[in-house]
Amino acid sequence: DVQLVESGGGSALAGGSLRLSCEAPGYTYDTYCMGWFRQAPGKEREGIATIDSDGDTAYVESMKGRFTISVDNAKNTLYLQMNSLNPEDTGTYTCAADDPSCGLGSWRYKYWGQGTQVTVS
Repeated sequence: DVQLVESGGGSALAGGSLRLSCEAPGYTYDTYCMGWFRQAPGKEREGIATIDSDGDTAYVESMKGRFTISVDNAKNTLYLQMNSLNPEDTGTYTCAADDPSCGLGSWRYKYWGQGTQVTVS
C-alpha cells in the first residue's frame, strides 16, 4: 500500500527558504520516479521537479537554481529545498510517484499525496 505524506509547508518571507518533505514508506522499489507539483491560486497544476532512482533530476526552467529535489532512500523520503522564495511561489505543493517516463506532466503518475500549503509574502 503506497501512501505519500507531505510536510514542511507554511509561511515564509520573500527571499526566505522552506524545505518540504514527502514520506513514502510503502514506495520501496529499486527503480522509481518521484516528483513535486505546484498549483498556484487561479492557475493550473504544474510539475516543478522530478528525480529517479539513478539520481537524475529535471526542473521546470523557472525553478532552476532556486529549488533542489533530493531523496533519502534510507528514510524513504523525498525533499524539496526551496530558496529565494517569492510571492509567485505561493500555492499547494504535492508529491507524486511512479510515472514510467518520470516527466513533469501529471497524467501518468500513479500515487499522490494530499498536498501542503506554502504562502510567501
